[in-house]
Amino acid sequence: MNIIFLGPPGAGKGTQSKLLEDRYGLVQISTGDMLRAEVARGSETGKQAKSLMDTGRLVPDELIIAMLQSRIAQPDCAKGFILDGFPRTTGQAEALDGMLKASHQQIDIVLFLDVDEDILADRISGRFTCAKCGTTYNEVSNPPKVAGVCDACGSHEFKRRADDKRETVVERLKEYRKLTAPILPFYEKTGRLHAINGMLPASEVTAQIEAVLAKS
Repeated sequence: MNIIFLGPPGAGKGTQSKLLEDRYGLVQISTGDMLRAEVARGSETGKQAKSLMDTGRLVPDELIIAMLQSRIAQPDCAKGFILDGFPRTTGQAEALDGMLKASHQQIDIVLFLDVDEDILADRISGRFTCAKCGTTYNEVSNPPKVAGVCDACGSHEFKRRADDKRETVVERLKEYRKLTAPILPFYEKTGRLHAINGMLPASEVTAQIEAVLAKS
């Protein structure tokens, strides 16, 4: 079973992908992690990617598809894989389908985590973590039990990601709508797209996903 997770930054794709990975023996593939691994391994493709990244240029779709093809051919992907963060454009979606078809594979299910972007921006901008143990909190939905004290380790030091500022989050959401949202019709017309209400609690989001998988 090969799955794609779509949805704006902070919608919960990573959390739900990890659950599916554990329950179904699938492999979660992040193209960003994959790029870094190929560069570290010193493969020919990794060398090409590194030369581009070192000069500030984007890695072309063809190179990413080639790396993805190599990755999913590995034994640990035998039961299937989950793509989180790829494809981002219609061109990438078309190239991915073409590559998989050549090896008699396909994307079986596309899960779209549908969220209210205004609420999402507030949710993301309210995130912070314990600087010592990494426990994640949210100012609104999940604050520490005692203000300024980590529930897990008792530390008083917290940190925020620089790109979790509300204005940065809003710009990321605009970029998502511009590039990624248009690929939804691409998958919808083939019957592979399934919308999931991403505003519900994580356990209920998981239940919706499980219902989709049960019918597939």
